[in-house]
Amino acid sequence: MRTARGLVVTLLVLLMPAVAVSTGAAAPEGQMTWGVHISLAPTWFDPAETSGIITPFMALYGLHDALVKPMPGNLMTPSLAESWTMSSDGLVYEFVLRKGVRFHNGDPVTAEDVKFSFDRYRGASSKLLKNSVEAIETPDPGRVRIRLRRPWPDFMTFYAGSTGAAWIVPRKYVEKVGDEGFKRAPIGAGPYKFASFTPGVELVLEAFEQFWRKVPNVKRLVLRVIPDEATRLAALRRGEVDIAYAIRGALAEELRRSPGLTLKPNVGQATQWIYFSDQWDPKSPWHDRRVRLAANYAIDRPAINRAELLGFARIIWSIIPSSFEFYWQPPGYAHDGAKAKQLLAEAGYPNGFEAGDYSCDNVSATIGEAVVGYLSTVGIRAKLRPLERAAFNRGYAEKKHKGLIQGGSGAFGNAATRIEAFVAAGGTYVYGSYPDIDGLFQEQAVELDQKRRETILHRIQQLIHERVVFAPIWVVAGLSGVGPRVEEPGIGVIPGYAFSAPYEDVKLKVR
Repeated sequence: MRTARGLVVTLLVLLMPAVAVSTGAAAPEGQMTWGVHISLAPTWFDPAETSGIITPFMALYGLHDALVKPMPGNLMTPSLAESWTMSSDGLVYEFVLRKGVRFHNGDPVTAEDVKFSFDRYRGASSKLLKNSVEAIETPDPGRVRIRLRRPWPDFMTFYAGSTGAAWIVPRKYVEKVGDEGFKRAPIGAGPYKFASFTPGVELVLEAFEQFWRKVPNVKRLVLRVIPDEATRLAALRRGEVDIAYAIRGALAEELRRSPGLTLKPNVGQATQWIYFSDQWDPKSPWHDRRVRLAANYAIDRPAINRAELLGFARIIWSIIPSSFEFYWQPPGYAHDGAKAKQLLAEAGYPNGFEAGDYSCDNVSATIGEAVVGYLSTVGIRAKLRPLERAAFNRGYAEKKHKGLIQGGSGAFGNAATRIEAFVAAGGTYVYGSYPDIDGLFQEQAVELDQKRRETILHRIQQLIHERVVFAPIWVVAGLSGVGPRVEEPGIGVIPGYAFSAPYEDVKLKVR
């Protein structure tokens, strides 16, 4: 293997088992339709705008491909890059591009497209990524070399895991049509081509038979927007959709009892929590730690779990999923209304207080209703404010929500990536921060000793728990319904991932 000036390979070269597109491979057939629980937004068609949540990947895994991405069996699977290496000093990463790969318009995927995609990336953690990169070099069309300003042990975790920076778009096409034109008619290198998008109705994708990994099994994928849960279940029963996301509560019980339908629970890495966004305001009740602690004691998480998610959610008391590297297990809070009222009285609120808005995305509004109900029993009176997901996340990132925010993320990464996005100063969804936590976060970012780094990240999580920055709810369980035509729904195939993927592997039953 050729090396760049002084490049010394110290990591095992990661190679993805070759899956050749055989000339005898069966042509894609049929249509598979998903009833999705959110209104799809064009911003999710462009990797450059990927936020620190998992929703955009619902589109990215179909339309686009990445240098390296989470796949079954390996969360760092070489994809558009057939291999990657790191220098012994941790300052240089080199990617060898897979030969013969083309975008949907026939243009070859080149090193210039990789550089262009990084340069235009403006999504979650973009400032951190770009401040850490000294230069991106393209010594030839098949190689990309990224030079860091300093060794950063989490470079690949951020670049190829928790962000959209490693998902590649065609430079010439984007420069021709512009950013808005690209969102209207995206072209990628993924297993499916953009066919049509009707806002509020559906996204239609057609199989790209030249996809390098394999010919997709299904000819056409349709992501149909059905916000109402009962309507999604009815569509599944009638065979109008083959997979229905987010069926909960009594409807999930009904689904479980329905002949021919299958309830598919998927407990991944999507944590949900309540964020006390006003805790840094001395005039707010939430500035008092005792008030934040009272809110934690007021919520009966196991009861909400049983009612909403049939008990499948995992209660872990952290915004960081237990499957993540560097996770620290905090002690939990028992449901104790009397203790919550006592804490409020000690803080000067014996009769409770008006807590203002409780903002959440409308998909999780029933969970928000339950939380608001429990808070009201101890005197914390909040008003539920559900918003469509794209609008909710935009307001969250732009710091427009006030009071209580029901946050969540199923993005890939580790403890550091979650802390960067939701806790540390400058994070996409951070309304305020604590100087000692910020200092420790900067310290761990340059710590190359794994054990010392773990100790620092554990200390940060201890401080988050002690300060009661959040009221963690759980690792959510996605409950989906699968219809009788589906052989492989792709749910849970990529560890931790919330939706169906890889799309080229989903399969309908042979008639």
